[in-house]
Amino acid sequence: MLTYILDPGGRTPLYEQLYRLIRRDITSGALRGGERLPSARQLAAHLEISRITVDTAYSQLLAEGYVTSAPRRGYFVQEALTMPQRAAAAQPIQPPQPPKRQPYRFDFKTNIVDTDCFPFSTWAKLSRAVLTDYADRLLQESAPQGEAELREAIRDYLLEFRGLEVSANQVIVGAGSEYLLHLLIRLLGCERPYALENPGYRKLYQIFEANGASVRPVGLDGQGLCAGQLGDAGAVYLTPSHHFPTGVVMPVPRRMQLLAWAAEQPGRYLIEDDYDSEFRFSSRPMPALKELDRLDRVIYLNTFAKSLAPSLRIGYMVLPGPLMARFQEQFSLYSSSVPAFEQHTLARFMNSGAFERHISRSRNVYKGRLDALLAALRESPLAACTEVRGAEAGLHILLRVKNGLSEDELVRYAAAKGVRVYGLSAYYAPGSSPERATVILGYAGIDSSRFREAVALLSAAWL
Repeated sequence: MLTYILDPGGRTPLYEQLYRLIRRDITSGALRGGERLPSARQLAAHLEISRITVDTAYSQLLAEGYVTSAPRRGYFVQEALTMPQRAAAAQPIQPPQPPKRQPYRFDFKTNIVDTDCFPFSTWAKLSRAVLTDYADRLLQESAPQGEAELREAIRDYLLEFRGLEVSANQVIVGAGSEYLLHLLIRLLGCERPYALENPGYRKLYQIFEANGASVRPVGLDGQGLCAGQLGDAGAVYLTPSHHFPTGVVMPVPRRMQLLAWAAEQPGRYLIEDDYDSEFRFSSRPMPALKELDRLDRVIYLNTFAKSLAPSLRIGYMVLPGPLMARFQEQFSLYSSSVPAFEQHTLARFMNSGAFERHISRSRNVYKGRLDALLAALRESPLAACTEVRGAEAGLHILLRVKNGLSEDELVRYAAAKGVRVYGLSAYYAPGSSPERATVILGYAGIDSSRFREAVALLSAAWL
């Protein structure tokens, strides 16, 4: 006879308690297929509950297929019911632990901005205004290309500050450059070879390969990417206004070579990443490659990661006409990957002139930090054995070190002194490397007053 302990005063009805206990025994194998259950009258008397309670529990088991019934014979455990064996209790899943990082007194990383520069009060004020003015519209799905207000603000910004005449209908807003590249690969197709700068962003190789695209590293010379090495590539990703990480600025003749290459065959495109065009210190901003494009072969790509904050995750691209038509065909059913609230807030930030003022302030702050870092290097013992490159723009410099140490030794010895620097080799494709030991120093996240101490530690590590 089945014996169960029921709780008459519990919140769960008695019939459901009984149903769950019998079901547990069936699924665990304690009650085998074909085994006859006690009659409702017998089980009710044994458990001292009403027969209606047992009938209700049996009816539920019958409805779910755990038991069968036969006239005048009673209820039987389902013969065809084969339950999987319960696996041994697994260890509880632990959340992934972040890699242990060596504590550094100074970290010259490049993917950082100074959070003190962010205009929190202005952003908060505009956010409240957006919540008031747009209300329930913010809860609706966004247009696939992004909110019209932000696309128009981007159009106006590109015209005023980059000299680009584009339509707001060509602008696509997305959650950062990685997402936009994913869209581009879908639009252009993964069957074509993609040429990438070597050295360049190592993450790019992972993004293209993760989307099933084949990549080809193309070397650089003193004028940027070597157009003669492109071969039969179908598209080229490049940073002509300020190459990352070498800082090379591509002159107009080389840009014209690349545009001529793109024009040689239908469907060839140049993907221009204008990632830090706002931060040029020695002259006016370099014109974009897109400005020279007369055949609609340049895809312009940019984000607000450097100008505002990486965590904002808002980027945009300007598509040529044929690709825009393809985007509308393939992606018109998707919503924008950036929340409407953030899009409208950024649009107001740009339209109010706050973005321009923020860039001006940030440029002055970073120029002060660059000057402080260069002064610390000039006045240190390292001045005799180092060469600074790429200080004209961007938020990092290259430091060539000519003291007999390898790049790996430079990185390790600096780390031993509590300073993290980054070797240029990490940005090269496998099988290639820089000719001289070179490290990258990103200075945006270090206060100007601390560079002398940081450089003193590097001197102690390398000399």
